[in-house]
Amino acid sequence: MSRKSAVLHDSDYAALADFRAALRGFTAFSETKAAEVGLTPRQHQALLAIRGETSGQATIGYVADRLILKPHSASELVDRLDAMGLVMRKAAAGDRRKTILVLSDHANALLAELSASHREEIRRLKPLLLDLLSRFG
Repeated sequence: MSRKSAVLHDSDYAALADFRAALRGFTAFSETKAAEVGLTPRQHQALLAIRGETSGQATIGYVADRLILKPHSASELVDRLDAMGLVMRKAAAGDRRKTILVLSDHANALLAELSASHREEIRRLKPLLLDLLSRFG
């Protein structure tokens, strides 16, 4: 079905509105939790992206991709995290031109606290989200 021929009904608009409201509610929760530990939402997202890169090869480009940023914006973000003592840059073992991002112990502690509260919030929201998703067929 093409975009032009898609017919939306009142229930479709209601489902989209409810879904967006639930996502915004989670985003507001996340922003508040990040602020409570002294981070901006983007700083929190960057730390999570670096920690979530399980091969240990997080780079500026990886952070840019995960946060949908231009590389220079990701570099500035990492510079701020570095100045805060949360991220360190290390030369890659196989290619010293490549810089790998590593979280400090303090960053790991902040992220563990944030991630635990986020996981609990997602668990709380799971029934609502599953119901909302089921409305889309």
